[in-house]
Amino acid sequence: MMKIKTVLDEVKSAMDAQMNDEKGMQSFIERSQGIHSIEKMPGDASTRRYYRIKAKVGEHGTRSLVMMAMESFEEKGGSIPFLAIQGHLRRCGVDVPEVLDFDPRQGFILLEDLGDTTLLRSLQEVSDRNQERAYFEKAIDAVVNLHVASGPARASEAEKAAIEGFKLRFDEEKLMWEVNFTIEHFYQKHLQRNISARDEQIMSEGFRKICAELAAEPTVFTHRDYHSRNIMVTETGRYVMIDFQDARMGPAQYDLASLLRDSYYQLDETQIQHLTRYYLDQMAKRGAPVRDVARFDRLFDLMAVQRNFKAIGSFASFLNRRGNPAYLKFIGNTFENIRRNLLKYPEFSQLREVLYHYYYF
Repeated sequence: MMKIKTVLDEVKSAMDAQMNDEKGMQSFIERSQGIHSIEKMPGDASTRRYYRIKAKVGEHGTRSLVMMAMESFEEKGGSIPFLAIQGHLRRCGVDVPEVLDFDPRQGFILLEDLGDTTLLRSLQEVSDRNQERAYFEKAIDAVVNLHVASGPARASEAEKAAIEGFKLRFDEEKLMWEVNFTIEHFYQKHLQRNISARDEQIMSEGFRKICAELAAEPTVFTHRDYHSRNIMVTETGRYVMIDFQDARMGPAQYDLASLLRDSYYQLDETQIQHLTRYYLDQMAKRGAPVRDVARFDRLFDLMAVQRNFKAIGSFASFLNRRGNPAYLKFIGNTFENIRRNLLKYPEFSQLREVLYHYYYF
């Protein structure tokens, strides 16, 4: 088989050709000694670009690889968050994509090809509640492994120094920053609402109470964006986490709320109740039992409120900053998650009413 570095060199030439001339790229591929084909893949919400590469193996065979292209990271090299965290998680037994090679100067990272099937796409095949539950239980198994096996205590000294996320946490300031980001990008810029001083105070005080409770929780190493579009389901049944480069310390409920109160897929409350219990059972089996289940449930709900509110701000900001309206269609479901959770807690009735008013009226 050809060397991976040869693929990197030839992909650079092919991508240059693609940027200049589609026919030129095709011509390059036809005379390439290492590449059979290169195809641009659909992107995610980030500015990263992805390419599927068919690398030649022997006389007639090929191997499928994925190239992630970003800005040059020559100054940091292998210490950039994606690579530092990937290496740590993989060493800890958390299933993440294998990194085959990288070129810091060009901003290329060559990865194993996990296919195109996300958990969200797999859920299209669900025919009953038991099957749906089984899919999510596998995703929970993966996040339990993350929470138990990958914290700073499991890291080498070199990993502790390289992974900035170990030094960052979802404290009250960070959680409130995310709240204010949504108020700015969703209510003020997108909906163009003029929020009264009294209602601004209700928003601020309500969310500050929520964020203070969440910030007081013990922390684990959280993925930070663990939802059905960031879990790849391979043909061999692996559930592989992607998009983990922003991981940081936070409440365990953060990843669980991201998964079970997802903007992209709606679970009913009975299913969510079962799956939260499944998470707690698996944590106990791994030696990390939760003693106060009632408090865990409350903070799971409050974490979902904050997390969903933050997601709405992100969806609006993609339009405001990049001109990308694709994620606006998920705001309705996400807001409903918030409203239903706040209905459980009369102490936040004013917050719910104000959020509801400026969204719908």
